[in-house]
Amino acid sequence: MAGRRMSTPEAIAPTGVKFSFWSSMADLVRLVLRSKAKGLKTRLGVALTLVLIGKWTGVIAPLFIKNGIDRLNHGHSLPQAILTGFIAYALGSTALRFIANTAPYMRDSIFQPVSQMALARSAVETFAHSLSLSLDFHQGKLTGGLSRIIDRGARSTDTLLRSVVFNLGPTVIELTMASWVLTANFDGRLAAVAIATIIVYIILTFSISNWRIKYRRAWNEADSYVAGLAVDALMNYETVKTFGSEARTVGQYEDAMVTYAQAAVKANTSLQLLNAVQSIVLNVGYASIVCLAGYLFVVDPQHMSIGGITACILILQQVYQPLNMLGSNYREIRQAFIDMEQMINLRAIQPDIVDAPDAVDLPPASAKGAELVFEHVEFQHTARSVGLAQVDFRVAPGTTTALVGPSGAGKTTIVRLALRLLDPQGGAVRLDGIDLRQVKIASLRRAIALVPQDVALFNDTLYANIAFARPEADESEVWAAAEAAELSKFIETLPYKMETRVGERGLKLSGGERQRVGLARALLANPRLLVLDEATSALDGRTEAAIQATLRKVRTGRTTLVIAHRLSTIADADEILVIRRGRIVERGGHAELIAGNGEYAALWRRQTREDPGKPQVEPVVREAVSVLEPELDRETETF
Repeated sequence: MAGRRMSTPEAIAPTGVKFSFWSSMADLVRLVLRSKAKGLKTRLGVALTLVLIGKWTGVIAPLFIKNGIDRLNHGHSLPQAILTGFIAYALGSTALRFIANTAPYMRDSIFQPVSQMALARSAVETFAHSLSLSLDFHQGKLTGGLSRIIDRGARSTDTLLRSVVFNLGPTVIELTMASWVLTANFDGRLAAVAIATIIVYIILTFSISNWRIKYRRAWNEADSYVAGLAVDALMNYETVKTFGSEARTVGQYEDAMVTYAQAAVKANTSLQLLNAVQSIVLNVGYASIVCLAGYLFVVDPQHMSIGGITACILILQQVYQPLNMLGSNYREIRQAFIDMEQMINLRAIQPDIVDAPDAVDLPPASAKGAELVFEHVEFQHTARSVGLAQVDFRVAPGTTTALVGPSGAGKTTIVRLALRLLDPQGGAVRLDGIDLRQVKIASLRRAIALVPQDVALFNDTLYANIAFARPEADESEVWAAAEAAELSKFIETLPYKMETRVGERGLKLSGGERQRVGLARALLANPRLLVLDEATSALDGRTEAAIQATLRKVRTGRTTLVIAHRLSTIADADEILVIRRGRIVERGGHAELIAGNGEYAALWRRQTREDPGKPQVEPVVREAVSVLEPELDRETETF
């Protein structure tokens, strides 16, 4: 299926992806074959055999009742023999109906592992595809709505298996069998009326269902939107509370629920109309066949008997019973197609960052760390007027390079390019001499660790969050990483130590504690390139000084790329790059840039309130004193 590049939540809505019944069923068959269910072929064969047995026994069971009634009505032997024959036919009919009724239960029991494994495979594949999508997609998605699409799309596979393979298809087979029985044993006109009734029923059912599908789709979209709003608000409840926006947020949710309720009313009202039309058609057909059977009994008693009329009624009931469910099955199928359509739209979105066909692993890490090179890198954001223009620099193995500049200058974009969360639109980014586009993503991510400014944690234990970087690490290594991040003393004070749960996104911890967990996680990964994006911005001065000392130790044998607003934290960097509007406007060491009396020097003076005529304080001493927090707005003015 051809893919499309899209990056907004609206892209998940039904769009130009060609969707058809047969292609969807082919996808479903392939999914079942990929499900890896135990005894797949055997279970599928036995299930289909049980379907045929159940339908055949259900259709011929009424003929036994016919023979029994006719034996009572026209019997000329002894009453005991007549009664014995009738009982035999009645028991035979009962046995056949028992088989017909129990076959579906046996079928479901045997096939259930296959359908559930297919559901699981669908969910896993869609979830994996969602995680592979680009950064732009995930920054623009509604998490709750995306979760619903994955869930409903996976469940649609189970619905289609039940409704199409085991209900709709067998109903057609049963109708064929019933038509043959009516024609062979009674009169072809009975079969013709039954077939005509079912054709009218199917046409009206499909027509009305197709008409009302727009209401069901609107209901679906309203459901996804409501879920997205709720999850978004609950995940950001602190922001809602700190701005006193509970009423406004609830108001938005109420408006969404009103839209949901209106869509639900239209969908359910149209459903009741469909049910009424179906009932009228079936009852008219039922009355027509009963009256025709009575007419045939009067005009041709040789071919139609009292038992025959009874058999026709029972056969008709047997056919109508699944037909009564046909409307429901068709609605389920149509709804499953909508759900699968949304899932297919999601899976049709192609990830921007993928392994090249000839991608290779990074060479083994050297004892000095990685070499990172930006060569004439160009990148333009779709939602910004400023990107990167001709960015050139080299971070030598084992050295530390700092990026400073105003918000929006391009520092984070450089980090994302280094992590290959983005690809350059011009130029190249190389790690240890290899263009990142030629490196296997898994190999690259093992070589780099990021400590972001806002560390997001999983709703799990401290141990699990630290060990996430390297799950195979033993407990001593996890504790060593916590110790290096100045976290171990804090953990020892907790009642459950490493087993303490941190809450959703780590909100049970303070900002500084989250940053230390993020730092411990990065150190445990033992990367050749360590990226620090304001990694100590939420720490107090004393803890920051301790962690800065730790970071100086862990730089040995690895390369470090640092984003900083607080210049005192990067004064000992080997090279400092000053970024402004996507360009490097100054570069050099701390002392060199101060002596140059340019933009870096102006920012340094602003942060330290330093007179430019006074001698500079050594960086190590400067780190020992407290500094003011960066003032981003004023910093932007400076630049």
